[in-house]
Amino acid sequence: MADILIIEKDKISSDLLSNTVKGMGHETTCTHTLEDGLKELGSRSFDIVFLEVQMPDGNGLDVLSEIIEKLPSPEVIIITDFSTPEDAEVSIEKGAWCYIKKPFSINEITLLIVSIIQYRQKKVGEKYSPDLRGKHFEGVIGSSPQIKFCKYLVASVATTDINVFIQGETGTGKELFASAVHNNSHRDNKNFVIVDCTAIPSELVESILFGYKKGAYTGAVESREGLIKQADGGTLFLDEVGELPLSIQKSFLRVIQEHRFRPVGYQQEIESDFRLIAASHCNLEDMARQKLFRDDLLFRLRSFNIEVPPLRSHSQDIKELAIYYTAKLCKQYGSAKKKFYPGFFNALEAYSWPGNVRELIHALESAIVAAQEEPFLFPKHLPTYIRVWLTRTLVGKEIVTDESIPAVTDISKAFLKLKDVREIALDKAEQKYLKDLMSFTKSDIKKACQLSGLSRTRLYVLLKKHKISTHV
Repeated sequence: MADILIIEKDKISSDLLSNTVKGMGHETTCTHTLEDGLKELGSRSFDIVFLEVQMPDGNGLDVLSEIIEKLPSPEVIIITDFSTPEDAEVSIEKGAWCYIKKPFSINEITLLIVSIIQYRQKKVGEKYSPDLRGKHFEGVIGSSPQIKFCKYLVASVATTDINVFIQGETGTGKELFASAVHNNSHRDNKNFVIVDCTAIPSELVESILFGYKKGAYTGAVESREGLIKQADGGTLFLDEVGELPLSIQKSFLRVIQEHRFRPVGYQQEIESDFRLIAASHCNLEDMARQKLFRDDLLFRLRSFNIEVPPLRSHSQDIKELAIYYTAKLCKQYGSAKKKFYPGFFNALEAYSWPGNVRELIHALESAIVAAQEEPFLFPKHLPTYIRVWLTRTLVGKEIVTDESIPAVTDISKAFLKLKDVREIALDKAEQKYLKDLMSFTKSDIKKACQLSGLSRTRLYVLLKKHKISTHV
């Protein structure tokens, strides 16, 4: 939660800003003169200051330097009824975050506030504790600062209609965060339409997205509404948007801009009022530089960014995730609830999880099946490839036989000391894991993806990174 000061002479503008700030869960203080504003700044610290230029007792730009020089220094947003190039230049030169002209939209202010908090969180190291009471985050599990901050970003942007781009490795839960944006928005009573761009044949993308008229092409035996129209009033989620064919990207860019499109075989355009969320594990900027993705489409998609962290960067959430998903899986399979041997969590926290949360869920599912009627989950119930990796990493021995693996439970104390060296060992351990995986599966990519929880694309990226051959 941030503390925000509004120095604004006009009560209507002040109230609009204040209501927007409070709606985001932040504290707000309003003053209507420069003198009162400076008094507030002298008595306490603020994260953000909205400063009007033309105030009853002077020009806001004259006190801008004084405000910024206060410690800790707030970020200042200059607001004005009458903008001039000269004032804008002075504002930026004196250190203002930006200079905006009235009237401004709620979306614009929301985006500014979240951008500043992202900056201060990452660059300055300041911590914010967002108030997430009343928000819906089904399936988004974790209490780490990284996950809390992602939840804060979701809660902040959900109240707007800004396009959202979610970046993260395969298996991190990007779809869950996209769903959370939808569920916390005013569109939550309408459809949340998921488009898996990796699963649509390139020759059918246009008809699946836009819909088609009966007889529009061979096989079109009846008219069909497209996914874009199905999202009318709700949210359209493009998962792995980097896989969207170049041939359709230009057409889709216009759909984003105009919210109008022509289904295949139709003469007239139709409308769809959808909110767009896109996600990708790829670096779309690199793809744009290589002409594999349109840079103008990328610009439209990335109005607001949420970066979902890999599981290895917030391993403190693993225990909470394991408890949640074990209970869920036991209920799904109709089995009795499982308890956890202490060494089980140690083993989970020691592993690198290249497949992230998705791989963790698969491992828990395997452990529950292996445990059968046993009331406790032990490290020995984890998939063999994980136990092999853990044993090799912790003991430094080439132990590969299944009979040797239970020894992992006898060295559980060693797990507790691994956190200090995990980051240093991660790259080497990842390389060894991939070599073992390819050896174990005899370079069967499909089987390797199933075991690791990695997508085919992500697996190839990692194999290329570590220069591991896919040939037996």
